[in-house]
Amino acid sequence: MVISSGGGGNFSCVLLVLYFCLFYQSLSLALAAASSSSEIISRFQQYLQINTAHPNPNYYEAADFILSQAKSLSLESHTLEFVKAKPVVVLKWPGTNPKLPSILLNSHTDVVPSEPHKWGSQDMKCVGLQYLEAIRKLKNSGFHPLRTVYLSFVPDEEIGGHDGAEKLADSDYFKKMNVGIVLDEGLASPNEYYRIFYAERCPWWLVIKASGAPGHGAKLYENTAMENLLKSIENVRRFRAAQFDLVKAGLKAEGQVISVNMVFLKAGTPSPTGFVMNLQPSEAEAGFDIRVPPTTDPAYLERRIAEEWAPASRNMTYEFKQKGSVYDKFGKPILTADDSSNPWWALLEGAVKKVNGKLGKPEIFPASTDARFFPR
Repeated sequence: MVISSGGGGNFSCVLLVLYFCLFYQSLSLALAAASSSSEIISRFQQYLQINTAHPNPNYYEAADFILSQAKSLSLESHTLEFVKAKPVVVLKWPGTNPKLPSILLNSHTDVVPSEPHKWGSQDMKCVGLQYLEAIRKLKNSGFHPLRTVYLSFVPDEEIGGHDGAEKLADSDYFKKMNVGIVLDEGLASPNEYYRIFYAERCPWWLVIKASGAPGHGAKLYENTAMENLLKSIENVRRFRAAQFDLVKAGLKAEGQVISVNMVFLKAGTPSPTGFVMNLQPSEAEAGFDIRVPPTTDPAYLERRIAEEWAPASRNMTYEFKQKGSVYDKFGKPILTADDSSNPWWALLEGAVKKVNGKLGKPEIFPASTDARFFPR
């Protein structure tokens, strides 16, 4: 840099000091950001390292971790134990106008069993920690919410949620929270669009059972248990294929069709080395995981099960291990309005646009979450 005469030396000195200050400030900000990022990752790792996999999730350790985070954020905390050894942790960030309906951010603490070296994080500890880190960032910026914000960390979602979110939703404690909207888990987006789900498919866990005369493996019988079950499985397969074809053709999204997947087969007579190979069993069973969207007619599906998949005329019976309703307490399909008629929708759209984000087309969640318990 060429400096002119007439006090140029002093000007040069000022420039050097200014450059140094800017460099130091940039370096400090970069180091602070790196430190903050490192701390966030460390907290996430701590949460992941707590083994809450079924069948023996360590819920108390997870609850202690969440409570420690609440303390560091100066959030109010309550531990509710509707079922022994299954704590529900609720955190509260009071709003400046607590009379307004509150916001509830729900996440579950349990995870499905996995191979240790393939242990993932998306379902859904990452979301629970994102709630906490978002509040940490907002608090550090001096933000105060207008509405009260609640965070719930619940057990047992992966095995039905009946001892966790369902108990919370049915409690007097929940009624006092005056919740106006609940946000729960979704799916990661493979592109730049924010994915949003306005409904979800309801889980029906169906077991069909076939009966027939037992007999020697060399004999040919009519209506054996295995034959009857295989006929039913074929009926289910055809139905599944027809639904899947709609998805593959692009006519419907996965969340808009009824999915049926066989999850177990049970038949045969056990022996010390496996199964008796020359004996036809008198009973055979198959289990199916069915997901029903709220846009379908559940009565139609039940008739199909009774008349085609497990007809009494073929010595078939069936039972539901779980059968949720696609209707709310008013008899209406459980759907959240995704248009201007819903004031919460407008707020969500506005928030995404505010950060220059893109909102994807609203979807029906293909599986189910704890969110289904709250609109009842």
